[in-house]
Amino acid sequence: MAEKPFWDVVPLSEMSDEQWESLCDGCAKCCLLKLEDEDTGEIAFTNVACRQLDLQSCRCKNYSRRSRLVPDCVTMTPENIPNLSWMPKSCAYRRLSEGRGLPSWHPLLTGDQNSVHTAQASARGRIISERIAGDLEDHITSWPGEDLP
Repeated sequence: MAEKPFWDVVPLSEMSDEQWESLCDGCAKCCLLKLEDEDTGEIAFTNVACRQLDLQSCRCKNYSRRSRLVPDCVTMTPENIPNLSWMPKSCAYRRLSEGRGLPSWHPLLTGDQNSVHTAQASARGRIISERIAGDLEDHITSWPGEDLP
C-alpha cells in the first residue's frame, strides 16, 4: 500500500519549512498588486506584479528578504491563510486549509516545476512589473477564466 503524501497527513501548522515551501506552486497570483475599496472592502485585482517578482519564473527575486524590501508583502502562515480571502482559490495553502486537495497540475503531483505554467494556471505572460505600470487603476482585471476569488 502506497504511503499518503505529506500534505494529506501533516497539518499545515506542523509542516517543516521544506514541506511548507514546497506547497507554493509558483503561480505568482499572490504577488499581484490589489486595490481595496476603503468603503466596501471589495478587492480589485490587477495584472501588476510586485517589483520583486521575476515575471518569467514567477518567483520572488529576493525571497529571503522580501518582507524587508516590500513591507506590504504578506508572509503566509497556517494561522493567517484562512483570513486571506484574496488568495487564489487554486492556491495550495488555501485549498489545504479548506480541506481540499492539490490541483491536478500542482508540481508536487506532476513532478514538474513548470506544470503550473503549462496548465496556464500561473500569471506568466499576463503581468507587468509595478516599476512600469503607472496608475494601478488602469490595470484592474477580472482575470477571466482564472480561479481567483
